[in-house]
Amino acid sequence: MGGKSATKAGYFEKLKSLLDEYKTIFIVSVDNVSSQQMHEIRHSLRGEAVVLMGKNTMVRRALKGFIAENPEYERLLPHVKGNVGFVFTNGDLKSVRTKILSNRIAAPARAGAIAPVDVYVPAGNTGMEPGKTSFFQALGIPTKIARGTIEITSDLKLVEAGGKVGPSEATLLNMLNISPFTYGMGITQVYDDGQTFSPDILDIDDERLINSFTSAIKTITTISLAANYPTLPSVVHSVVNGYKKVLAVAIGTEYSWPEIEELKDRIANPEAYAAAAPVAAAAPAAAEEAPKEEAKEEEEESGDEGFGGLFD
Repeated sequence: MGGKSATKAGYFEKLKSLLDEYKTIFIVSVDNVSSQQMHEIRHSLRGEAVVLMGKNTMVRRALKGFIAENPEYERLLPHVKGNVGFVFTNGDLKSVRTKILSNRIAAPARAGAIAPVDVYVPAGNTGMEPGKTSFFQALGIPTKIARGTIEITSDLKLVEAGGKVGPSEATLLNMLNISPFTYGMGITQVYDDGQTFSPDILDIDDERLINSFTSAIKTITTISLAANYPTLPSVVHSVVNGYKKVLAVAIGTEYSWPEIEELKDRIANPEAYAAAAPVAAAAPAAAEEAPKEEAKEEEEESGDEGFGGLFD
């Protein structure tokens, strides 16, 4: 009993020290992860993250003991279920996630296992003797005999993702030396500064975030203007719209101020401004035309001189 109590106390102390030191935790699933894989993952994360495993009952008991001082740890409790562990880090979340997920190994199909992906049997020669044709027929796999061996004539989906691998399917895949599944750590949840969220959130880049933020601002602005309820995004538009109304009133009345006098003059005397505009526009055009004509004349003169020297 004393040994078990000391072990629990040591684990609780280690868990508490890691919770205090690191602000982010990846809650990882470790189904079908071998001890060798665990060693390789720990090695790849060295210096960036720390992996801590433990029995769920012991982890929950430890967290419940820490909640009095740190209520935010309660958000971890619902996710401590199944075959899971903790990866603590203060590093770049995307980089650490990549290292956690990158270590995967191929594994043969086992009867009763749940297929994480669709499993296909590819077309081609199996190298098996014709006597095993009935085995393929029982599974509905199209075959033919070619050069004394069984050949699968077309690709076939043998097991759908989420479905159980049957004994016959597992036997066939092993006979064909097909290892359709890969196993490694998976990330079920991320805990960061007292908040938990799905790991899919890490796939949101800056551009997508800015676009979402801009769209939200536009929506708020539209609703605010329609409801005539001022908000920070709509104030600028309200001021501009208000100024436009003031301009409309000033133009339709005798009320004026220095900044609007030119506008009123343009409206009252459009011909004066219209006559000046083409002249101003024509001047640069004329200026551009003159150099072109001069250049053309120079080319003609130089051309005449060249031919004259040749036949003189």
